Amino acid sequence: METKILDVLVCPLCKGPLLFKKADNELICKPDRLAFPIRDGIPVMLQDEARKIPAEDEI
Repeated sequence: METKILDVLVCPLCKGPLLFKKADNELICKPDRLAFPIRDGIPVMLQDEARKIPAEDEI
């Protein structure tokens, strides 16, 4: 994922910064505990497509 894109992308819900998790190919929003997938190099920034991160999982 290009750093230029990461500088521009924000969480669609809270408008907060996202963390790129390369191992899982996801963009993480810590406050909302959501993981947005990256498919074929394109971030899927839809709430319905995001994976909920359980409270017991460390971000």
